[in-house]
Amino acid sequence: MSGRVRRPRLLTRALAAACAAALVAPLGAGPAQAAGSTSGGGPGLRPVVLVGNNWAGTIDVLTPGSWRNVARIDAIPDERRRLAEIATDPERLAFFNLIALAIGEGNNQYVDDMYLTPDGRNVVVSRPSFADVVSIDLRTGRLAWRFEVDGQRSDHMAVSPDGTEVAVSASTGNVVHVLDIRTGREKWTFPSGDSPHENVYLADGREILHASIGLVYTPLDREDFDSTKGDRQLQVVNTRTRRIKEMIDVRGALDARGLTRVSNAVRPLTVSPDERFLYFQLSFFHGFFEYDRRTERITRVKRLPDLRPFTLREQYVLDSAHHGIAMNPNGKRICVAGTVSDYATVVNRGNFKRGPLLKAGEKAYWATPSQNGRFCYVSWSGTDTVSKISYRTRRVVETTRVGDHPQRVRNGFMRKALFRRLSR
Repeated sequence: MSGRVRRPRLLTRALAAACAAALVAPLGAGPAQAAGSTSGGGPGLRPVVLVGNNWAGTIDVLTPGSWRNVARIDAIPDERRRLAEIATDPERLAFFNLIALAIGEGNNQYVDDMYLTPDGRNVVVSRPSFADVVSIDLRTGRLAWRFEVDGQRSDHMAVSPDGTEVAVSASTGNVVHVLDIRTGREKWTFPSGDSPHENVYLADGREILHASIGLVYTPLDREDFDSTKGDRQLQVVNTRTRRIKEMIDVRGALDARGLTRVSNAVRPLTVSPDERFLYFQLSFFHGFFEYDRRTERITRVKRLPDLRPFTLREQYVLDSAHHGIAMNPNGKRICVAGTVSDYATVVNRGNFKRGPLLKAGEKAYWATPSQNGRFCYVSWSGTDTVSKISYRTRRVVETTRVGDHPQRVRNGFMRKALFRRLSR
């Protein structure tokens, strides 16, 4: 098993006071292809859908056709060892409990993101509370490798189109690690703003579009305190030179449209098939924005219903009004997760008209297009379910129960023999 020794880091000023209190808390307390796909399949492989159950520390395996939950993977087989290590390290213990209190709504965060490796034999998982990324051998259920991220928490990931690299955000380390997906060894890194978050590979893997969301866990959520939310960036990184190629000025684009009081913290995003247009959600905003990379302007704004108008901004979980957006491969429909308002909906990209508000669960958390592009998969964290929604009819096709607090949903290909073994 490969890995590395954690480099010591000081507590950030923003978290120091909260961490001191947490010390006494109890330990337990591409755009044109389907998102999450790491290959196009092949002999001996079958398509599956993975759902990460963040609080449970498990990953459910669903069949895309029948939409049945057929297997469950343990994402924390080394839980006892990790907890023992954390218990003997005061700084790690402080952050471990703070993650549960400030980010996990009182729960440990064990599965943020996950991808199957191209050969369908392993699943790579980012585990926020353990501040690491691991590769789990699906045959043995054991760790093949483990990588500790900078800082105290791992977050969103992305896999390169050729399936050789996985990029993971280190949300308190303000850096993105790019790892060899086979060995877990770090190949390179690039700097980010506060709370690195979303990663999307562009230009056939020659670029990474990366967003940092700022200090979403702080209680100062009113518009007047926006400046306290830290450094929020949307950047394009060249994967060949390994340098930042472009900084997209979201703040300037918003101000140019008179949206001076709208947060510039980019949350989930999706990209048009030609990669010219970005569609992103922003903290506290009910809806999304269309950004033209060529003109460097916000060209359209889609406002969506706020069904909880009396909910205070301080009650938005991690500042997310909406958290989940996915365009279908032909670029005609956009699926949106209305997190605070407990709905999902499909928007026509051409005329920006929306379909019905779909309420198949509570706390819509993520959206992913299916491998074949016909459906959008939406996770409902509040009711532990995942829905398949038709882009064409803009209706819910089926909803399936999964584990505790489903978040990320990813497509992938698994070895047929392993699938049969896991699904017995």
